[in-house]
Amino acid sequence: MDFFEKIGDTITSKGKEVSGKAKDLAEIANLRGQIGTCEEVIRKNYIEIGRLYYEKEGLEPGAEYEAFCRAISNAKTGIEDLEEKIRRVKGI
Repeated sequence: MDFFEKIGDTITSKGKEVSGKAKDLAEIANLRGQIGTCEEVIRKNYIEIGRLYYEKEGLEPGAEYEAFCRAISNAKTGIEDLEEKIRRVKGI
């Protein structure tokens, strides 16, 4: 009987250990999800700050922002040109 008791104790012990590790992994996953949410909030706000800056200062940006603003302006011009080509293809 002693042999079976040891096996039972080992199984119980390992089960509790695995259960504890599973709970830890679930908590870590939850915390990482919360970190991801916070990072998304940061990313969206950085984008909004950039959009507001461009709208306010895009024509005369500070030197460190000039290349970024020029790239945005060029991309906007490119979009306008492409949309015009679409209109022509559609015959509008």
